[in-house]
Amino acid sequence: MPLSEQEQRLLEEMERSLYQNDSDFVARVTRRQGRPTYTAITIGVLIGLVGVGVIVLGLVIKQPLIGVLGFVVMLAGVLFALRPGGRTATARPARGASARPARGGARPARGSGGGSFIDRMNERWDKRNQQD
Repeated sequence: MPLSEQEQRLLEEMERSLYQNDSDFVARVTRRQGRPTYTAITIGVLIGLVGVGVIVLGLVIKQPLIGVLGFVVMLAGVLFALRPGGRTATARPARGASARPARGGARPARGSGGGSFIDRMNERWDKRNQQD
C-alpha cells in the first residue's frame, strides 16, 4: 500500500531529523575509538583467572581481605579486556559535518565488505529518493 503525500513528507522530515540528531548523539555518547584487541582480551582473561585464583586462595586460608583483593584483580582483568583498542583507521567526521557519505561517491564492491548494512540501506534510500 503506497504512502500518501502527507505521510511521505512526514517520513522524510523524520529521516532528516534522525540523521541530524543521530550524529550528535553518537558523538556525545560513544567516546570509544575502536574495538578491544585480541591481545588485550587475552591478557585481561589471564588477569581475571589470576584474580579467581586469589579468591580461591583467600577462601582456603580463610582470609577475607585476600578474597577481596582477588575480586579487585579479577575486575581489573575484565576491565582491561574490555577497554577499547587503539584508534581505528577511519577518521571521525568534523564537528557539524555530516556522518553520511556524500552522494554519488565511489562505492566499494559488495563482496569486499563495502560498509555496514545501515550504510548500504542509506545508499539505497538515497538512490530511491533521487529517482522521484
